[in-house]
Amino acid sequence: MPLHLTPTFREHLAEASRPLAGMWLCSGSTLAAEICAGAGLDWLLIDMEHSPQGLESVLAQLQVVAAYSATPVVRVASDDAVNIKQVLDLGAQNLLVPMVSTTAQAEQLVRAVRYPPRGIRGVGSALARSARWNRVPGYLTSADEHVSLFVQIENTAGAGSAADIAAVDGVDGVFVGPSDLAASMGVLGQQTHPDVVATVLSVFAAVHAAGKPVGVNAFDPAQAQAYLDAGADFVLVGADVAVLARGSEALAARYLPADPEVRQSY
Repeated sequence: MPLHLTPTFREHLAEASRPLAGMWLCSGSTLAAEICAGAGLDWLLIDMEHSPQGLESVLAQLQVVAAYSATPVVRVASDDAVNIKQVLDLGAQNLLVPMVSTTAQAEQLVRAVRYPPRGIRGVGSALARSARWNRVPGYLTSADEHVSLFVQIENTAGAGSAADIAAVDGVDGVFVGPSDLAASMGVLGQQTHPDVVATVLSVFAAVHAAGKPVGVNAFDPAQAQAYLDAGADFVLVGADVAVLARGSEALAARYLPADPEVRQSY
């Protein structure tokens, strides 16, 4: 029976009349993923870089999120082509790759998500969920239509090359990571430092000039709104683990004596 895949994050951004708001899935829990998927947010980022997630947990989360309207994006741990191939074969249609700093790296990533002769992606669609085990008609020849690639700029080198990175054919958008950007600028932990914010906005301008959408991570509501007002096309405004951590802390604060040793954070 022929099957049809859902639209990509690239398509959702192109069709959207407003910025798209999403959150991180870092716990690895399918239950948490399903709860977040039904919350009404536009998209969810399943993180493999800073979370205890492997191929099996990503697969399970893709499966439970598929029942809802939120678009799942998977952030792979690195630009490794083998890992990218495996995540694509799980059925991930939207990838975010961290720490992209050069056009050469971006070009290689485009090749990693495309089949020959345009790329180097290994052919295993008959064995994989990506093509629903060859139930998606013409998957091999139309795979580019079913995959979107976003790259993450999160250091000064990447910020300086943002226009060229965004202009690479096959890069569908750029996501800015203020945390690592702040670290690379010598202000570790200061995501809202004026110099960091100014650099984020410069990346916005460069990416938009290249005709591509740009997003940013911003847990602080005021900063998230400021970035939206500055033209961000998509944002991440929270995480499953952060919501649980802050929520449980709020319960403790409400019902237990204050502990001066507890450090607050976002």
